[in-house]
Amino acid sequence: MAGSARPSMQELINIRRHAGFVGRRSELDLFRTNFDTRPEDPEHRFVFHIHGNAGVGKTTLVRELVRIAHERQALTVTVDEAVNSVPEVLEALTARFARLGHPLKALDRMLATYRRRRDEASAASLAQPEQGPTAASLTAAQAGLIGLGMVPAVGALAAAVDPAQLARGADQVRAALSTRTGRPEDAQLLSEPIHALTPTLVAELDRVASHAPWIAIFFDTYERTGPFLDTWLRDLVIGGRHGSLPANAVITLSGQGPLDPNCWADHADLVTEIPLAPFTEPEARQLLAAKGVRDEKVVRDVLRLSRRLPVLLSTLAENAARPGDVDDPSATAVERFLKWERDPVRRAAALAGALPRRLNEDIFMSAVSDAGSSDPTALYDWLRTLPFVSESGGFAHYHDVVRDPMLRLRRSVSPDRWRAAHGRLAESFGQRRESAGAGLAYGEQVEREAWWVERLEEIYHLLCAQQRPAFAQALNDGPAACGEGAESARRWAQVFAEAGEATADDALRDWGTGCLAALGDEQRGVEKLLGMLLSRTELDDGARASAFMIRGEERSDAGRYADAFADFDRAIALAPQRARPYTGRALVHRALSQYEQALADHDRAVERRVSGVRAFWHRGETNRIAGHPEAAVADFDQVLGIDPGHVPALASRARVAHTQGRPAAALADLDLALDIKPDHIWSLVRRAQVRRSLQDTTGAWTDLDRAQTLSPRNPWIVGERGELLRQEGRHTEAIAEYDRALALDPGYSWALGSRAMANEALGRPTQALTDLDRALAMNPSYNWAAQQRERILATTL
Repeated sequence: MAGSARPSMQELINIRRHAGFVGRRSELDLFRTNFDTRPEDPEHRFVFHIHGNAGVGKTTLVRELVRIAHERQALTVTVDEAVNSVPEVLEALTARFARLGHPLKALDRMLATYRRRRDEASAASLAQPEQGPTAASLTAAQAGLIGLGMVPAVGALAAAVDPAQLARGADQVRAALSTRTGRPEDAQLLSEPIHALTPTLVAELDRVASHAPWIAIFFDTYERTGPFLDTWLRDLVIGGRHGSLPANAVITLSGQGPLDPNCWADHADLVTEIPLAPFTEPEARQLLAAKGVRDEKVVRDVLRLSRRLPVLLSTLAENAARPGDVDDPSATAVERFLKWERDPVRRAAALAGALPRRLNEDIFMSAVSDAGSSDPTALYDWLRTLPFVSESGGFAHYHDVVRDPMLRLRRSVSPDRWRAAHGRLAESFGQRRESAGAGLAYGEQVEREAWWVERLEEIYHLLCAQQRPAFAQALNDGPAACGEGAESARRWAQVFAEAGEATADDALRDWGTGCLAALGDEQRGVEKLLGMLLSRTELDDGARASAFMIRGEERSDAGRYADAFADFDRAIALAPQRARPYTGRALVHRALSQYEQALADHDRAVERRVSGVRAFWHRGETNRIAGHPEAAVADFDQVLGIDPGHVPALASRARVAHTQGRPAAALADLDLALDIKPDHIWSLVRRAQVRRSLQDTTGAWTDLDRAQTLSPRNPWIVGERGELLRQEGRHTEAIAEYDRALALDPGYSWALGSRAMANEALGRPTQALTDLDRALAMNPSYNWAAQQRERILATTL
């Protein structure tokens, strides 16, 4: 009928899938009934855990549970093994909620900032010396950063002294001393993204939950994602650390094994276990009958070959037209599938398509180049219709329960053809890798995600081809993978584990699983993996130098400066022509206020630089911190001559201009920086400070409000709001903001100093002295606080 709504293809597919769903009645009923139980009811479940062996039907069951959640008007999100970290999970959540019409805007903005800063971290960073160290986190040498004239300017001095030179607090000091980022608002975001991003996720979910009956989040293939999601998810469920999830949220985990008892044992009462076994025989027969398979000989053969695993039942049932040698005892599930597919080209293509870890049409054409097909596009379209082939992230994937025996069959039937096929695939991925990194040096290539995507597949196939140099070549990429962070290192290590499984090579598999185990340490996993790499004799001098350099940066970020010095020295000894190790060592000197030595190393880095702005940028920051503003500006000018859109250089040049009493020049640079990156929190707060010094309180409030929207739990921003209130004479309100900043960071000594001034203005000298005493106990080098204490004592005698 004209004008009537017709279902889409996807809707019809979903209807057919649901109509053909067999078994798991009790599991479905348990999940469905849960939506009829109010969250306040003790019978309501917040977390389900589906588990069972590969092929038992977990993903199919999850798909049906998602449908049930839709029926109950739940907002649903599914996350699978395509993610490799918590930030990637958060990105998947924001993308899905946006499609559902409930965008998580605040989280999306933070993630965008995280991605940008992560990409910039290896090339440029912004040191934050204004952040005062805490007694708990830094040594007296670190505290010297505050002692060398970096004191807060208050009252009439606010325009004459750079407000940037303030003792800002423990978190900000860590950012100031970061050898990679140096941005106060990004330090936690980059070093502890989970702790920085998750509270915003919780707040956003709480907001969305008020507009929907339920939120249902599903984590499929949890056996792969659990190692890096377990602790985070547990903390979300029990609440407290990151905030509390809304009560109408239901989380479902689905994986092969039980939950890690080291993580979940104390909270087992919060998790409803749903163990899945293979179908019972009645369930299996029901599925076969639903697919039209009723011949008893065929049914018995399928039951035997499939082991009643749903994925194999479905695959075999699709092709079970006649008995045909049903009593052949040597037939396996794979052989049986190939026997029922009469077209030899399709049979060959099905086996060849199992070789790559992921497929698109181009990869498939490389895989089946010897299959004899005249129309590989049509062959690929056919492959995608098979029950064990699914699609995610733009690629097709075989189900492991089918792919694994196919790989074993290919390898055992013809080892020579196995090696040759993997060699062809490695060559194909190698060509893609070269294209992704064309015109770039190796150090620049490894900073590109597109290069790594192809390189990791190339490594996998080289290892599977068992080419003698392959293992050493792959090991030599390890330091570069570590240099891109834990996520990249994990993907690199996974290649060894999977290639070891595919080739039945215990040594290869053990190396991969050992690397993954090392990366399980959230704080020092990358450092541990680098240590493992340095123990290998296969590492060449260049890769060994990179490993020492990156480990030095890891140790420097953690404040372990003696170890960092040792690593940078080794890196320089192995590769004296490289600039980056000198920059790394210079930043350790700078963290210890050893500016002369730092600048000497910076000069060596500049002499050796080949491209990029890193060497100039860091030397400029050191010159600025050491009190050489003209030299700093010269370096920032060099950076901006190479990269006019380098926001950190614009922000730092603005900072120097403000210190020199040139607010117009500072505003010009900050305006340009924010034109390029409107969400750059550091520039927003700095511009608020410049505007405050010009008595433009309206503009200052606009910038601080924007910054707080982007980062609502940032104590630096809250403290700056208190400073602006104090300048306006609103001392009681200012104290409330300082209190809030101290609640977020109890070691924020600068907030105590400013709160002391507000208390003094309200006629409370005793409270003011108490705050100054506490600030000095935290940071004995806080000279400004000592001066204010002496002044107040003198006036009260």
